[in-house]
Amino acid sequence: MTAKTRTARTRGGRFTDPPDDFVAHFTQSVSCDQRLAHYDIMGSIAHARMLAHVKVLTEKECDEIVRGLESIATEISQGKFSWDGGLEDVHMNIEAALVARIGETGKKLHTGRSRNDQVATDLRLFLRDETRNIGRLLAQVMTELLAVAEREVHTIMPGFTHLQTAQPVTFGHHMLAWFEMLYRDLQRLADCRRRINVLPLGAGALAGTSYPIDRVHAGKLLGFTAIAENSLDAVSDRDFAIEFCGCAALIMMHLSRFSEEVILWLSPQFGFIELDEAWCTGSSIMPQKKNPDIPELVRGKTGRVYGHLLSLLTLMKAQPLAYNRDNQEDKVAVFDAVDTVKACLQAYAGMIPAISARADAMRRAALLGNATATDLADYLVRKGIAFRDAHAIVGRAVQYAINHQKDLSELSLDELRQFGEKIENDVYECLTLEGSVSARAHYGGTAPPQIQAAIRRGRERLDRIMSQEELAS
Repeated sequence: MTAKTRTARTRGGRFTDPPDDFVAHFTQSVSCDQRLAHYDIMGSIAHARMLAHVKVLTEKECDEIVRGLESIATEISQGKFSWDGGLEDVHMNIEAALVARIGETGKKLHTGRSRNDQVATDLRLFLRDETRNIGRLLAQVMTELLAVAEREVHTIMPGFTHLQTAQPVTFGHHMLAWFEMLYRDLQRLADCRRRINVLPLGAGALAGTSYPIDRVHAGKLLGFTAIAENSLDAVSDRDFAIEFCGCAALIMMHLSRFSEEVILWLSPQFGFIELDEAWCTGSSIMPQKKNPDIPELVRGKTGRVYGHLLSLLTLMKAQPLAYNRDNQEDKVAVFDAVDTVKACLQAYAGMIPAISARADAMRRAALLGNATATDLADYLVRKGIAFRDAHAIVGRAVQYAINHQKDLSELSLDELRQFGEKIENDVYECLTLEGSVSARAHYGGTAPPQIQAAIRRGRERLDRIMSQEELAS
């Protein structure tokens, strides 16, 4: 059977001539959308059972269809199914196989539906599963971040703004910042999943169907929590796919920023961390190299996911209602975004435990750049000096320290009193790195007890969000 003959099956009696071979090849999507086979069969079984529920199919017909679909599913899972590009897509391949197995009854399965609402259902089922899988990977990464934070509660490092030494923080506090970013990603993913979990099946091609279908019953069979309200919107909507790619892009942006810091910290110029050799690669020419290829690749793959988001936005920007064949291209973007985010999260879940802090190097760096200057200004404010005046006084003291190649904490009391007569011996309590981080003893601050409390809250919050229906089911 030629491609022209096979493709003619989807054209019905309207056409007298088969499509050109190039057209048949150009319009096929089965090479990509066969990945939806499991979900297509899920949706078809639910559709058949719904048709039996409303008496459009007999129970015998339904059972025959379900058994046929289940046997096809087994064959696909075992890699024994023969995909035919001439049948255009995953839907027609499965339908043709069903008819070949059970005969005329198989042709009744498509009663009351279209490939338009069928593919929308399949893609939602796929993304419903994958958002949960990505959520679990995010939780793994976040759990590892909390473990590092707990281990490094007291490890002091410089905090930066503009990549210039700003104020002392701890490595544990820094890890909690990444936890917060990924926690927002997890929240967004759960929220996105609520809008994914809406049933379009029953919308037909665009205007519903004259058969007495029960969409609520079909939705319950498939575990959907809502039913698409408008048939036109149901088949043409790809907001859920765009929103998912937006969530994916934000996850990748956060991982990319984290990657940038890991790469900097591993360089000899920083030397803040070590990374287990299993997570590094070497150079083909420079034997001394220990390259952070994993975070570099994650940083690079970020642009790929950004591209998928832009691709979907562009795909939809000028489409009239309802379904258009343009939407065949949505799966390329969605599938690769899913795969890329999952791979990068898996990489980070394994890599984070392989990171160890070089506490001495972090401490030495924190002593550079007069990181406790703000603490000295706050000290003067507590002595009754207006902050702007205190700021100017400390600025002069910093310049003096730079000129004498010292840190503020290394200046003698007499040297410090040149700039403010209210400075006393107790000033050194705030000029030490430990004194600086401990002084921020408020909610969200750098003081070790606050970090420990934040870690406890983080675990509780993570457990709570992962137990929600959107990510647990």
